[in-house]
Amino acid sequence: MRQPPSQVADKDEMHAKTRIPTERVTAEVVVVGGGLAGVCAAIAAARLGRSVALVTNRPVLGGNASSEVRVWVVGGTSHGRQRYARETGIMGELFVENQFTNPEGNPYYWDLVVLGAVRAEPNISLFLNTEIHDVEASGPVDERRIEAVTGWMTGSERRLRFQAAMFLDCSGDGLVGHLAGARYRIGREARAEYDEPWAPEAADDLTLGSTMLFYSKDAGHPVPFVPPTFSRDISTTSIPEHRVISVEKDGCWNWWIEWGGEVDAVRDNERIRDELWAVIYGVWDYIKNSGEFPEAEPLTLEWVGSVPGKREYRRFVGDYTLTQKDILGQTEFLDRIGHGGWSIDLHPPGGVYAAERGSKSWHPDGNYHIPLRSLYSVNVENLLFAGRNISASHVAFGSTRVMATCAVIGEAAGSAAALAIAKNATPRDVAHEHIDELQQVMLRQDASLLGVANTDRSDLARTARVTSSSSLGRVASTADGVPFVLEVPAGLVVPVDPEIAGIGLFLEVSRPTSVTVDIHETDLPQNYVPGRLVATVDVPLEAGRPRWVHLDVSWRPRAPCNAFVVVRENPNVALATTTEQSPGVLSFARRDIPYRVDGDQPLIEWMKLSDRRAFAVRLGSATRAFAPERAVGGYSRPYGGPQMWVSEPMRPGTPEWLQLAWPAAVTVGRIELVLDDDVNEDLVNLHHHRTPFRIMPTLIRDYQLEAYVDREWRVLERVRQNRRRRHLHVLEQPVTTDRIRLVVGSTNGAANAHVVSLRAYGPEVAS
Repeated sequence: MRQPPSQVADKDEMHAKTRIPTERVTAEVVVVGGGLAGVCAAIAAARLGRSVALVTNRPVLGGNASSEVRVWVVGGTSHGRQRYARETGIMGELFVENQFTNPEGNPYYWDLVVLGAVRAEPNISLFLNTEIHDVEASGPVDERRIEAVTGWMTGSERRLRFQAAMFLDCSGDGLVGHLAGARYRIGREARAEYDEPWAPEAADDLTLGSTMLFYSKDAGHPVPFVPPTFSRDISTTSIPEHRVISVEKDGCWNWWIEWGGEVDAVRDNERIRDELWAVIYGVWDYIKNSGEFPEAEPLTLEWVGSVPGKREYRRFVGDYTLTQKDILGQTEFLDRIGHGGWSIDLHPPGGVYAAERGSKSWHPDGNYHIPLRSLYSVNVENLLFAGRNISASHVAFGSTRVMATCAVIGEAAGSAAALAIAKNATPRDVAHEHIDELQQVMLRQDASLLGVANTDRSDLARTARVTSSSSLGRVASTADGVPFVLEVPAGLVVPVDPEIAGIGLFLEVSRPTSVTVDIHETDLPQNYVPGRLVATVDVPLEAGRPRWVHLDVSWRPRAPCNAFVVVRENPNVALATTTEQSPGVLSFARRDIPYRVDGDQPLIEWMKLSDRRAFAVRLGSATRAFAPERAVGGYSRPYGGPQMWVSEPMRPGTPEWLQLAWPAAVTVGRIELVLDDDVNEDLVNLHHHRTPFRIMPTLIRDYQLEAYVDREWRVLERVRQNRRRRHLHVLEQPVTTDRIRLVVGSTNGAANAHVVSLRAYGPEVAS
């Protein structure tokens, strides 16, 4: 008779059957965190030829921007307050793609845009729903190195061990760095530590809180709401008194539903979620049942978040800590790798229950720079980080934490990781020994770098003579719009290259008076606010019919730049407007800001005109600001001027062209083109505001690349119905020629052809 197995044997057999093996994944770069910082880091490293494992604990990509949380993606534009500030590079691609495929701002379509960008990269292996919980690191406290990280894939019951040369913690909360022994801080530094006026007198562990959002919809009939037992009765709190409760605005407009800054954002995550739910349903109960909002009768809740959108937790310590002075002073770092422009935006730790304003903001005069030294660990040699956990003080973090800026930082971190592997170097080595090379690599990828010019020795275009069919030679607009009465000062930004020699304004004068015009420098090339006064003119005016008035004022700067022209307040004078959009020209009206913080904020005092109007203006002198050579060997975005070639207005059936010519024949195997998608147009993934264009009008629509071979122009590539900024043309057969040209057939609506950058490379040069 067969004997049953012993009880011990049964346990061993069962244990063997239920033990889950560890799967091993090897990549060159492991990116932990699938928010926009992690996504852009992974794509950047992958495009530079590195194998990448992108690991995230969420079922969708995008982090706080995803359909799970639904926060607007904002960054360098500061909701349009900063000029020519929208991100380029990978984040720029996502914005422009979303504008075309998702004009209604659907959060699920936005998920598809982000996922599609990752899926398009063959070098990326994506691991969703995978929580990293263990880090293998070795070495003494000051010289740590990560060997591998291990995580659990929820739902698939898989244990995965990821091994790589470089690790990027883009997780927001910074768990990987924490487990690796990387130095970090939580909370607010004392004011004296970095001499930051906005820091508290004494250091503490308070942070910005987390937010959850909700959406409502009109059901077309009365809808009751019975609040759950756990909802907060907000009528017994200070919320109705200190926060704006509105029926018209939901979603991210309710960013102020925030709590958790006085507890631990990670350990108390569930408590924070429960409190935010209680507040959301309490706010909705107040809207539906207080009697204060009768228009809410047909409204019902469509969506309520379940994942707290965290703002702040660990901030790692790098070789450099970005501070308040770097943001407001716009420090020009030699190792700059990206830009930001959001205000220093700090919220009270008490969140929704605080008596203070929901936030206080201090805007820099223009975009500021972010250094590479703030993107890697001071004591873990193969750890970079990107997103809200970079090396910044609590005050500076108040600006760098927004997602489009995090994405810019992510692209830089991924690029630095790829270069470090290529050089068998550490990120610190890249910052100190290879920063020029990294910046040139990033510029070639169209990354968001300010004030760094193309010095790529492999770029054949830099040795070519550049000519064009035409170039815009004057700043001159029509006067076809409604008049703007100068009850407040008016402002104009115009390119000055090489000089201003007279200004023409179209004026309507109601009674004899005079008009005074001041010309200011903008101080820094990325600024668009009045700086130092350089010239003034006062012109007497007679009453009469509207007419062009010449102002005899001049200024010749030492180098090409922008000027901020102020037409002083005078209610007896009206300045004509135009619907014509002149390249490189911006129009503003000055207003009193509703509150002041600790100093003047000209950025928000000078607001752009509404309804896409501009002031009619004619500069008396010719300009070189749009010359063909601007597309070669210069800056890849506006910086002290438009920094692009612009043709004269195109005529139907007559193409415009931009040509490179060499004294002797060269062999070209690759042509790289950056077109103008108008980085002054503020785009937002979920539509804080609506931008009417699915495709940016300034983008060239139809073009072809040609080479002069055997005494005739041969077509190399044809592009039709273009809607993207950056184009890489790898020729199937390299061509030997002394001339190539870009021939523009049409635009997507702009009157002129615009080209930011044209590069050419030999067949031996890799991407």
